[in-house]
Order: sequence, then structure tokens, then C-alpha cells
Amino acid sequence: MPDAPTTPDLTALAAMDVVGRATRLQAALEGAEVGALLVTNLTNVRYLTGFTGSAALLLVSAAGLTFVTDGRYGQQAEAQLAAAGVTATIEVSGTGQKALVTGAVAAAGIRALGLEADAVTWAAQRTYDEHWFPELDLVPTTGLVGGLRLHKDDGEVERIAAACAIADVALGQVRHRLAEAPTEVEFGLELDTAMRRLGADDVSFETIVASGPNGAKPHHRPGHRSIAEGDLVVIDFGALVDGYHSDMTRTVMVGEPSPTQARMYDVVAEAQAAGVAAVADGVPAKAVDDACRAVIDGAGWLDAFLHGTGHGVGLDIHEDPRVGQTSTATLSSRCVVTVEPGVYLPEHGGVRIEDTVVVTPDGCRPVTLTHKAPAV
Repeated sequence: MPDAPTTPDLTALAAMDVVGRATRLQAALEGAEVGALLVTNLTNVRYLTGFTGSAALLLVSAAGLTFVTDGRYGQQAEAQLAAAGVTATIEVSGTGQKALVTGAVAAAGIRALGLEADAVTWAAQRTYDEHWFPELDLVPTTGLVGGLRLHKDDGEVERIAAACAIADVALGQVRHRLAEAPTEVEFGLELDTAMRRLGADDVSFETIVASGPNGAKPHHRPGHRSIAEGDLVVIDFGALVDGYHSDMTRTVMVGEPSPTQARMYDVVAEAQAAGVAAVADGVPAKAVDDACRAVIDGAGWLDAFLHGTGHGVGLDIHEDPRVGQTSTATLSSRCVVTVEPGVYLPEHGGVRIEDTVVVTPDGCRPVTLTHKAPAV
């Protein structure tokens, strides 16, 4: 049995190795056949530097890091990069970033410049090609930073676990309200408020509270329906701590379940346990999905499992590796993923159960600890 949820001490989280990330990225540039990478995805900029603002470009080359932002964030950038221990040339643009970035590229003698293919729009690529770097070979890259982000260091795992703990405790504080006929919106607001009071910087995503027939919609947005006797209530939510997300789903039964509702719950609980048991270092992500799907298929409800089994969690709420039928990823130690099968039957409601787990050499360690008993 997992330990009982307790409120985390957010002042005692382990430091993160931010400096080592850029060093590992620099070592990967040669294999990508580029002299530098222009990082435009702000989440990746944060990962590599500790910067949390909304405007930045980061040029990473063997010669070092050049960080470009605008006048709103000059002081913030200096403070946050220094706090993370990151050494970079910080350039603050008053009117535009082009001259600063192109100057840094020229100074480094770069001939082939990598762009983040998943973060650069077609319009931006044309601007870079025609106006910023017309003399360079622009190379689309995938996974250079994302590959580093797959494996969390101790500080990252502690932040994700702290976000999970806040969510655990918050649900425990407000769960009783489900028996008092709140609306979905009201319960979601109370849950979100509880997480903030416990120290969360924000919620991970818009909290899902889906009751009765709404539970058959996997990503239902909370409405003004009152939660009533006989409802299955799907609650999918998370907290944000220092940029890192948590993700958990519990399904709660208000009153006594019908025979079909009880069977739905038992099948999903068995499927979710099978999926968690399949997680380990070296296991194909698809095998985890297969383990969940086999149980649900055996119950005759495969067509009612409407989504993949899970996804990575970190600085983004959905990140690699993906855990589904089409996934080609292989799980490895220190990946953090969710396992969240579900069954959705409009005439009976929905059931989804989700844990966030840290992959270990011989299995995984759940970091969402709320019990799975369906009673309020």
C-alpha cells in the first residue's frame, strides 16, 4: 500500500541540475549535424536556463549560450539564470531580436543552424530562411531538448511528487462535498482553491469534474449540473509546483452503484493495475497500453476505451513519452508517465483511474497516492 498523502514541504525540494542540461545539449549538436540550435520553445528555454518569462530566444552552440529577451525581462533573466548557475551572454532587445540573434550566429561561425521543428511555424521558418539567416543551412531538428527532458533528475522528480501530494491532500479535503449536491463547477472551484491554499502555484490544467452522463465524455468541461445520488463522478486534475505538473484521476460513486457501474469500476481498476504493473525500464510504451486494453477487451468494452493509456508529465502536462497503441517509445528509468485507462458508457457514466508514476529499473513508483475506493 502507498503511504498516506501528506502536505509537502516546498522549501526543502532538491536542487535541479540546470547547468548540466545545456552541456548535454551541446554534446548532441554534432550528431544532429548542426553547429547550433535556436531554441524557441519557451518551455525548453526554461528547462535549459531557469527563465520563466514569456519572451526569449536561446542560441546554444559549442561556443556557449546566447540568451535574447526584451526590455521587460532583462533583470529577471539575469537573476533567474544566475540562480540556476547558468552562464550565458544575455542580450536585451529594445526594438527587435533579429540583430542580436544573427550577430551571435555570425560570431560563432555557424554554417548549419538547427530549428526546433515542433515549435517553429511555417511562417516563422520562412522569416528565418529569407530574412534572418539567408546564408545558412537551416536544419529541422526533433527531440534534441525533448530527449533530455525525458529523464528527470532528483529535483524534477521531487517537484512532480510535491505537486502530486498537494493534489492528493486537496482532494481529501473536499471529497466529502460530493455527497452534498454541489454543481460540477462548484466542486471544481473548491478543489482548485484547496490546491492553491496548500501551496500550488496554479492548477496543471482546467480541472475536469464530470458527473452522471457527462462522465462518458473523457474531457468534459465542468458545467452547472448538480452532482446527484447514483452518479459516477470523474475527477481529473493536477497541481503546478515550480513549473512541474501533476496529473491524477479518481472516479467517485455517489450513493450505491448499479450492477453495471460497479462492473465498470472493477474492470477499469483491474486494467489500471495491470498497466501500472507493466511499467518498467526497457518496456515498450505500447506494452503498457496493451496491458490495460487486454483487460477492458476481455470485459467486452474495448470500443468504450476512447483514448490512449497515458503520457509523459513534467514541465508540460502532456509530453513524451506517449503511452498508446501507436507509440514507438521505450520507457526508461526516471521517465515520469501516467497510466489512465477508462470506460465510457453514456447511459451509465464514465470511469477513469489515473496515476502518475516514476519509472524505475524493475518497475515504477507511483507518486499519486490517493486511495482508489469509489465511495465518497
